[in-house]
Amino acid sequence: MLYAPRSGGVRRYLSSKRAWLAANRPGVRHTLVVPGARDSYDGDGRVSIYAAPLPFGAGYRWPVVKAAWMERLIRQRPDIIEAGDPYTPGLAALRAGDALGVPVVGFCHTDLGKLAALHIGEWAEKPVQKRWAAVYRQFDQAVAPSRFIASRLIEAGVHNAIGLPLGVDTELFHPGRADREGLRRRLGVSSHEKLLVFAGRPAREKRLDVLVAAVERLGAPYKLLFVGAGGGAPISERAISLDYVRDPAELAGILASCDAFVHANDNEPFGLIVLEAMACGLPVVGVAAGGVAESVDGEVGELAARSEPKAFAEAIEALFARDIVAVGAAARRRAVERHGWDAVFRQLCFVYGGLTGRAAFGGVSQAREH
Repeated sequence: MLYAPRSGGVRRYLSSKRAWLAANRPGVRHTLVVPGARDSYDGDGRVSIYAAPLPFGAGYRWPVVKAAWMERLIRQRPDIIEAGDPYTPGLAALRAGDALGVPVVGFCHTDLGKLAALHIGEWAEKPVQKRWAAVYRQFDQAVAPSRFIASRLIEAGVHNAIGLPLGVDTELFHPGRADREGLRRRLGVSSHEKLLVFAGRPAREKRLDVLVAAVERLGAPYKLLFVGAGGGAPISERAISLDYVRDPAELAGILASCDAFVHANDNEPFGLIVLEAMACGLPVVGVAAGGVAESVDGEVGELAARSEPKAFAEAIEALFARDIVAVGAAARRRAVERHGWDAVFRQLCFVYGGLTGRAAFGGVSQAREH
């Protein structure tokens, strides 16, 4: 359900997996079933099922007809199904798996309990978390994009949850795409100003207000660039907002042309955009909590103690007091050495192979031994 025209990390994960499977597992046929404006098939493995658009949802849609999803999944005759959410598509995947007698993996991209607490109130966290866990316990394997989310699932009773950190295309997201002066001319930012960047939806949990307040607290020479927030970003004379960038190469060029990446969400499930920024050679300022703290440490950036303006401003100042070029180079090295997609998808194929016994996924014998 989280695949949409303007979605970020989830869409890039799925697109990267499709490309990797095509190049490395020719015996595997991969079909992507997603919500869309109409029922359709693009002839290249992507099926759309009509779902109504969410108001102010930036292209996201809310599927409600479980039978349509179940029928379409069964029609594919898969050996394994991976569901990317616990809503209508995920529940339909469980039913389709039962009907076909095939395993279903639940990939957990979102901590629903924490989101409920943020958007509804603290009282909603426990009942929503209970429902969240009840769905994920039904999957043959629960997979999370970080140890943080895996631990949240385990605490909620999903004892088979495993953390599988996501990866990054280090050729696409590369420091060589930088055009620092060109971006600054485009934005009206002078060469001596320090340009911080955040890319992502202007959702409440992203804590864009903390970023703006931190930069306003710092004042000159800091400027903040939002990519993808459009009109949803907080208004400030120290902040600049760009619309969603569809082309990943263009996004990589923007990231590589900035001085540092900033991310204030203290409950981020993983933060694929953080890895993409690191691959572009940017140091990162994040919060010492959530999935971002698994990718960022003192070698590649700075972590604020809390997601609040004073602590975040202090972390930004601490970063720029260091050799920022060297920290950015370390961030690039870490992205290349630890987070290439190849290692991620080989591990995921071990999971698929172990559940299905299908040699086409590779690594079946190793998966069975575990």
